[in-house]
Amino acid sequence: MPKLQEILLLVGQLNYTWTNTESLLIYLIAGLAGVDKETAIVIFLTLNTPRARIDLVERLAKMQKIQSRQRSEILDVTRELSTQSKLRNKYNHCIYSFDPESGKGITQLMRIFESKDEIKYGKIESLDDNEIEKIKESISSLVSINKKIWDITRKYEFPT
Repeated sequence: MPKLQEILLLVGQLNYTWTNTESLLIYLIAGLAGVDKETAIVIFLTLNTPRARIDLVERLAKMQKIQSRQRSEILDVTRELSTQSKLRNKYNHCIYSFDPESGKGITQLMRIFESKDEIKYGKIESLDDNEIEKIKESISSLVSINKKIWDITRKYEFPT
């Protein structure tokens, strides 16, 4: 099943790239909060979700003491990271199914969608070439975000 192997490798690469990039928020927290790296690590690890970590960085960047150029650069990069989190979350919160003969795959999201009168769950989507390309693009975007965070960290001399 070459398609299954390709998708699993890509999802693994997506997760690795995401985690590596998200961990760089530690340096943004340290620099913006004016704390050392060790303290920033404790803050980062205390927050349980990527959303909470991104929210903290954005709120720190929006403080009046932060220069507008620095604020803009940091908010741009956190917004890019938030955009990439959607695809990463999709592939981390789904069940994968593959047809052993054709190699075609589907994902079934393990999330409840609730409206006023009903609930739906388990949205099914095809794992086609278009989805594979989205994963590859997301990995590439995360690599770019990673470099931008390092550039910001160096430029503003945040603790590393």
